[in-house]
Amino acid sequence: MSKVPDGLLYSREHEWVEAISETRVRVGISDFAQQQLGDLVFVELPAVGSQVKMDESLGTVESVKAVSDIFSPVSGTVAEINGNLENDPETINADPYGEGWLLVIELRNPAELSELLSAEQYTEFVSEE
Repeated sequence: MSKVPDGLLYSREHEWVEAISETRVRVGISDFAQQQLGDLVFVELPAVGSQVKMDESLGTVESVKAVSDIFSPVSGTVAEINGNLENDPETINADPYGEGWLLVIELRNPAELSELLSAEQYTEFVSEE
């Protein structure tokens, strides 16, 4: 069973969201998603300052199995990216909720957070897949 920490929000596309201030969130892919993908070998993220839109692709992760889109769980501006992933994409496999975070987004519409799933809802969602 994959880990689903409380205190985070989750998208139906398997991204997690952690509020780090009233206007900023840290985003990554869930433990379930990294398990499904397998060993990650490449991550492509948008540049700092890029605009991202909820439910639209913001980048890709490549594993030994396939290339998959990363979908933005919220709309806003990319404030920071995890530069460590360029050389060590496997960090996502080892620590998806910690050192394997992807980027920080400055929220355009904080109300979008209410559309995301709680840990309990996400666990139920994943169990149905």
